Amino acid sequence: MAKAGLTSKFRPQIFAEVAGQDSIKTILSRTAARDCPAHAYLFSGTRGVGKTTVARILAKAINCRNGPGPEPCNECDNCDQITRGAFPDVWEIDGASHTGVDHVRKLREDVVYTPMSGRYKVVIIDEAHMLSPSAFNALLKTLEEPPRHCVFIMATTAREKFPVTVLSRCQHYVFKRLTQKELSRHLEFVLRTENISYQEEAVQLLARRGAGSVRDSMSMLGQVLALGEEGLKTGNVREVLGLADQEVFRRLMQSVLERDLPGLYEMVRYLLEQGLDLGFFLQELAHCWRNLFLLSRGGEEAGKLLDLDPEEIEHWMHTARKLPAPQIHAGWQMVLEGRRSILDSYEPGLSLELLLYSLAFLSELVPVSEYEPAQPEFKAPSDNHAEKETAGKNSRAEIQGSPRGETGKKAASAPEVKKDVLSQEDVKKNIKPTSREDEDLKDFLDFCASSTAEDRTLARMLGHCRARVEQDRVVLSPQKDFVRSNLERNGRMNQLALLAGRYFSRNMQVELEDEDLQKRSRISLEQKVRKHPGVKKLINDFEARIMEVSQTQPKHK
Repeated sequence: MAKAGLTSKFRPQIFAEVAGQDSIKTILSRTAARDCPAHAYLFSGTRGVGKTTVARILAKAINCRNGPGPEPCNECDNCDQITRGAFPDVWEIDGASHTGVDHVRKLREDVVYTPMSGRYKVVIIDEAHMLSPSAFNALLKTLEEPPRHCVFIMATTAREKFPVTVLSRCQHYVFKRLTQKELSRHLEFVLRTENISYQEEAVQLLARRGAGSVRDSMSMLGQVLALGEEGLKTGNVREVLGLADQEVFRRLMQSVLERDLPGLYEMVRYLLEQGLDLGFFLQELAHCWRNLFLLSRGGEEAGKLLDLDPEEIEHWMHTARKLPAPQIHAGWQMVLEGRRSILDSYEPGLSLELLLYSLAFLSELVPVSEYEPAQPEFKAPSDNHAEKETAGKNSRAEIQGSPRGETGKKAASAPEVKKDVLSQEDVKKNIKPTSREDEDLKDFLDFCASSTAEDRTLARMLGHCRARVEQDRVVLSPQKDFVRSNLERNGRMNQLALLAGRYFSRNMQVELEDEDLQKRSRISLEQKVRKHPGVKKLINDFEARIMEVSQTQPKHK
């Protein structure tokens, strides 16, 4: 047997053999036992998790001559023909090559005829999202009112491309990625069946590299075994798949600790010259920082949670003691956030080099909040309490530097933060504070926008907001009504609260300013503008009119 044929040889033929997807297997098995299949199914999920395999098993189970039953017998003529792809009543169609409406119309004409050999005609459409809109429309009526003897099973890796009208007519099952433990168990079963010795670390590496896909893991296993050496060894896995070994990560972390720039440069050159998989390298590098963080905070108890040899745990424990926990946490976050930008970069080598240098000098890349601010000015409140309170709400402090949680160069001097604070005499008089002065939080809004770049609507809406801090809450002031409505949708306020907690390093709430208060503020601002001599002159000389009045963000120095 050719090792490359492992995927086909070990393709499951009954529900019980399918790795993972337990709830889906249970439901479909009961459906087959009761002989009551739905008229249309949609199986969605990433590649290689069993969508098409389960569709074939279901087709066998409802057409088995020894059925109905929870599993196909795989012994009758019907089961044998379906397994070989020769059964006349089970049609497997590639959606990518049958995208046109004419193919669907022909299909509609054919499914009305009764089955030739089985109880049901089963139409399996693989990559069904590739069908054209007109093809979907042609399929709608058949999906809604199909012949009693017809079952449609559509498999897709992109359910978001399906029209809602089609989704509403199907029983939808989402196939999840397999866990590393499930994949390892499946690979070990294959190796034991083939009487092939293996190292557990090699199996775990394949499972981790497979990223939840059985097909990918099996393909890589066959590729490594094609070397012809006895057994499955970790070194062979890394060599064939272009993966960095653990010694590389040890040397890299040592260079980071020693701030060895030449060593880090040589490391980047080695990775590029060897053609190693940068995506998986960064994934494993993130795991290294995660392990360091767990060991630094949990000690030996945390070591029990890691799938590492005692020698490896001892090494990483020793490394974790050399770094403060906040620096380890920041390094972990930097690797995770930098992975996508490196892989999408036109110069991935330079981007990786920058990341490693930043990790080495992370302790010097201190956020602005860590600098000791200048002494605040003390101001006594004026007699006009209401007027002072309004001035306090509209005033802003200027902050120089980068937001908390991001790295930047050390400032030459501490930023000035101006606050309205009661003088000691006022405290003695038991005078209540006027209000906390607004802070210039454009950096915070920029931080939120960059952290939610995937939600373009949210990032854009934040550009139309002002913000201020009141104790443990951030108050956003949308400048437009549509901005407010967009921020209140899709759990965006909860998302902003999490980002505020990261930015200010404490639990924060995010609220929207009262709408009536905003309107009164805008009206008051417009009245002030109309009274301005310059504005009056423009209106009189040019017969101009005021279209809109808004308060701009102050510019940073």
